[in-house]
Amino acid sequence: MPAEAGQATALVLVVGVSGSGKTTVAGLLAERLGWPHRDADEFHSPAARAKMAAGHPLTDADRAPWLAAIGAWMDREAAAHRPAVVTCSALKRSYRDRLLHGRPGVRLLYLHGTRELVRARLEARHGHFFPAALLDSQFADLQEPQPDEHPVVVEIDQPPPAVVAAALSLLGLTAPAAPSAPSEEAPMSEQAPRSAGPTGEQWELRHGGQRAVVVELGGALRHYEADGVPLLDGFAADEPVTSGRGQLLVPWPNRVGGGRYRFDGADLQLPLSEPERHNAIHGLLRWVPWRLLGRSGEAVRVGTTLHPQPGYPFLLEVSAEYRLTVDGLEVRVGAVNTGTARAPYGVGQHPYLTVGTDLVDTALLTVPASHRLTTDDEGLPTGEEPVEGTEYDFRTARPIGATALDTAFTGLERDGTGRAVVRLAHPSGQRGTDLWLGEGTRYVQVYTGDTLGEPGRRRRGVAVEAMSCPADAFRTGAGLTVLEPGAGHVLRWGLRPWVAAGGAALR
Repeated sequence: MPAEAGQATALVLVVGVSGSGKTTVAGLLAERLGWPHRDADEFHSPAARAKMAAGHPLTDADRAPWLAAIGAWMDREAAAHRPAVVTCSALKRSYRDRLLHGRPGVRLLYLHGTRELVRARLEARHGHFFPAALLDSQFADLQEPQPDEHPVVVEIDQPPPAVVAAALSLLGLTAPAAPSAPSEEAPMSEQAPRSAGPTGEQWELRHGGQRAVVVELGGALRHYEADGVPLLDGFAADEPVTSGRGQLLVPWPNRVGGGRYRFDGADLQLPLSEPERHNAIHGLLRWVPWRLLGRSGEAVRVGTTLHPQPGYPFLLEVSAEYRLTVDGLEVRVGAVNTGTARAPYGVGQHPYLTVGTDLVDTALLTVPASHRLTTDDEGLPTGEEPVEGTEYDFRTARPIGATALDTAFTGLERDGTGRAVVRLAHPSGQRGTDLWLGEGTRYVQVYTGDTLGEPGRRRRGVAVEAMSCPADAFRTGAGLTVLEPGAGHVLRWGLRPWVAAGGAALR
């Protein structure tokens, strides 16, 4: 599709060492987008091909006409306003500078893999002029893209369709919908991050004055700040996760009473992860490592496989993408049923918001919900009632006061974009954070932390949990999503810091 007049033509430059999958990924990416594409190998001269086939690495002088030919093709596509995809190893910064300079529409997609993984791929490749023996020279020349090049980095230890899905999302490109289907089996990761810290690898995002940190353990959101002001009551890099802080709740949020439910004629028993209340709580993926699937300076995409297990004999591929924008932090949590049987599914996330007060009592809370769920002593829903005229009516901003909340709200009032907005404001009313609830969110749980196991952290932050379904949905069916084989679900939520002057987002 031609680019609109006045806009720089979008060109995606796919870079990485030989064997990283550039040709395959670029082909799939171009197919999904409906764009033309060319492979860098097509621009090599016969002499350069022969030199590499003989086991001799190319010099900078050898590569100069090759880079010029690739650049000329990119210029022709841009002049014709045809978005396109092109591959090039572009191992050195100077090579990339040559291809990027003067071409504002070019986006850099770097396919990252370990030497061991790439070597295994090259050794399994037959009939290609580039021998595996030259791999060491590639890594010797490799100067990985730096933040000022604004690369999108995608890990290659996943199937090519997953690499393309991550690339499209992180590049912000929209492709026509592709049918969901079980993906080919991914090789065991040879790039799983390792860290001595209790939550593993720390992935940092920055945009303007905003900073967020996502961790390997559970794919949790550890930290978010704007202009140096912490907006989450999170945890430090050297601390364990407690009280569900920032955790992803998959494949159910909140509780399943007794851990027992019946689905498609089968009686199933989940592990009782809340033994004091005899419940299964907050899903099965909080304490497993999540893989890095892709990243840029402003975004990160992580994922994991939920394998069949006692109480949940279903197979899901789950991913979470965190993105900083001019308007704050956006989160997308997706799941696809890659098994052969229908699967019950729910999802939520558990951040604690703070406006910097010692306790939440003086903070101003707004919850645009007409109803709340009543619960029993085990925290399981018993019914639904209007909030009007009760201590749970926060439709108009007011101090939390002494109210103890561990409450699910529904009947959410949404704006013209389909979002419902929960607001926590400083007592001055001059600043605060909006947590918006988008696609896939039908309920929101608000918790003031009165029963936390750490007395010193009680009522220090307010957990505002976007949820697709309420507690006990596996037993009651309320709000439950049933994923057919190949089907998926998406939950979107986000955080928007603001100051009083016009409600503008902090930068």
